[in-house]
Amino acid sequence: MRDLDEIVLGITDLDAEHMKAAQERQNTLTKPAGSLGILEQISIRLAGMQGTTRPVIGKKTVIVMAGDHGITEEGVSAYPADVTAQMVYNFAAGGAAVNVLAKQAEANVVVVDVGVNQVIDSKQVIAKKVRPGTANMTKGPAMTRDEALAAIFVGVEIAEEVIAKGASLIATGDMGIGNTSASSAIISILGSIELKDIVGRGTGVDDEGFDRKLLAIRKAIDVNKPDSQDPLDVLHKVGGLEIAGLSGVIMACARRRTPVVIDGFISSAAALVAAKIAPKSVNYMIASHLSAESGHSLALAEVGLTPMLHMNMRLGEGSGAVIAMNIIHSAAKLMQDMATFEEASVSEEIPVEKIK
Repeated sequence: MRDLDEIVLGITDLDAEHMKAAQERQNTLTKPAGSLGILEQISIRLAGMQGTTRPVIGKKTVIVMAGDHGITEEGVSAYPADVTAQMVYNFAAGGAAVNVLAKQAEANVVVVDVGVNQVIDSKQVIAKKVRPGTANMTKGPAMTRDEALAAIFVGVEIAEEVIAKGASLIATGDMGIGNTSASSAIISILGSIELKDIVGRGTGVDDEGFDRKLLAIRKAIDVNKPDSQDPLDVLHKVGGLEIAGLSGVIMACARRRTPVVIDGFISSAAALVAAKIAPKSVNYMIASHLSAESGHSLALAEVGLTPMLHMNMRLGEGSGAVIAMNIIHSAAKLMQDMATFEEASVSEEIPVEKIK
């Protein structure tokens, strides 16, 4: 197995000189300074990531990691565990929301089986199963530490492969019935946040289901006693295989200086794990949207990210991140193609009489 320290140490700061140059260019474009808001901020960050004043977004890819969760035995989800495999086949067939949105964004969808609790027979799905789902974490660790590391490196491998094939913007996506329970546990522990403030309705459980979910997650934390100062300990005891895989995707993107768009609640749990393991990886993360999950804003704040969109979504799959890809692409195009005042022969001086 590769050394995680190699990945962490390979992640660098953003290029401050090119960010400064990008800011200066933004100030000369034919618009009032700052008038494009978040688009300007994104373009400057992209400049720092890519090390160029005029960042380019070429191929786009959304990586959907899929894995099952043993905690579904506790009735924490409104859907049965079999839905994970069924949805993986739906992704493979192009019938899911993320497929439709990715097509519009001209993004490739890469589906990875890192831990589905069934044999997935599809050439459209990359088989990287570490184990067939996690164990029921109310009774012990969700997986071993080595399995968590193996899942992380599945994500690293997949991200490096798509980047080698030309992907310049990557989005994180997930599929796994029960994964809001694992994500809630991770965020609560690593963020030192009260569990009751994190746990949400997930797939839409009723009041009785919500109470059952909260109790199950509390039990899992009590049984496993994860070390909040050791993100790998937290990940293997109360995490998920797809969450581990996504954390690997994020760290690999950061190491390759490639912007990675963080989707919803599950992806934010993976982002928090990545941030705790490799703090500089946050430099390369872009938060896409604020989901309807109650703890999502707290998770993003703990990572240090601000979402672009507020659409009350809670689907996962990478759906919100793929929508945000269009915005990020627009930010780069403005920096590339928009004329400066000098190029357009437009006066950038405000007439004195207007000031008066």
